[in-house]
Amino acid sequence: MTPFFRVYLSVALLAANILFVATPAFARAPVKLLVLGDSLTAGYGLPPGEAFPVKLEAALKERGHDVQVINAGVSGDTSAGGLARLDWALGDKPQAVIVELGANDALRGLDPQLMRANLDKILTRLEKDSTPTLFAGMKAPPNLGSDYTQQYSKVFDDLAAAHKVIYYPFFLEGVATHQELNQADGLHPLPAGVAIIVRGMLPQVEELLKRVEAQGS
Repeated sequence: MTPFFRVYLSVALLAANILFVATPAFARAPVKLLVLGDSLTAGYGLPPGEAFPVKLEAALKERGHDVQVINAGVSGDTSAGGLARLDWALGDKPQAVIVELGANDALRGLDPQLMRANLDKILTRLEKDSTPTLFAGMKAPPNLGSDYTQQYSKVFDDLAAAHKVIYYPFFLEGVATHQELNQADGLHPLPAGVAIIVRGMLPQVEELLKRVEAQGS
């Protein structure tokens, strides 16, 4: 190998290394975080930019996380509806999932044990796929009676323990029953309410992202 060729080869290799580092195509893709939920996550009654998934993504990016939050919330969905479209929702191949379902089961007075079966199947599928999951609980309206509300709450507590998911016991913590934080129906949060939910859940969501990182290491 002539001296000229050695110099030429060294320069070519150096240029290739610089190109490899600088080219965006080789950058790590954002973590895909799916939010499987109902109207509370779909953003019912809110401008598109004010929905929970949008605000959550913005908050995570502010804290230095490279994440894409996918809104798979469908207004009116019960736990059965969420289960029925689970395969479709997972078509985006998310690396983590937030499950927020059950509010409409309570509003319709559906049997909590049917909700348990549906949510259990969702969490079992995610567990089988080794998908880190954050499970958000809900509370039933008190007008349904103490027996119903206790059975209902127990479903979320039991499933969270059984599946060892990250658990946020009440999605509407700090927002429910506060008229100034909710729309006229008293059920769906205003932007100020969404901000409180995002802030409250951030520690659990960051723990979720840590589990994603641990899988990739």
